[in-house]
Amino acid sequence: MTPHTQTVLRALLGQGVDGERRSVVLTDGLYGLELSKLSGLPNGTLFPLLERLRQAGWVERHWEQDDIAEVEGRPRRRFYRLTSKGADLAPGALAEAMASAPAEARPKLGRPGLAGGTR
Repeated sequence: MTPHTQTVLRALLGQGVDGERRSVVLTDGLYGLELSKLSGLPNGTLFPLLERLRQAGWVERHWEQDDIAEVEGRPRRRFYRLTSKGADLAPGALAEAMASAPAEARPKLGRPGLAGGTR
């Protein structure tokens, strides 16, 4: 599993956001630009990756309702969220990928409240 795929799966699992926001991410998903910002991936990397995850049955996509976009005066957004299969398999796949990665390639998980995030 590539580091980019791991980053996208973590975002779709709501990792790194507060509890209330996490439940919204898991229920409604994230729209493309939001997912791009959270993952730090450009569109040319992100959307082909999302399509591969969709074809594998891990991710589903849906358009938001017309009236929501209309009220806000913008085009509709396409949302991406984990399927039940993706939600079941992603945590284990991420754990396995992290365990098999060399120590220097593993994400440095910081402790809350410390400047710089790591110790």
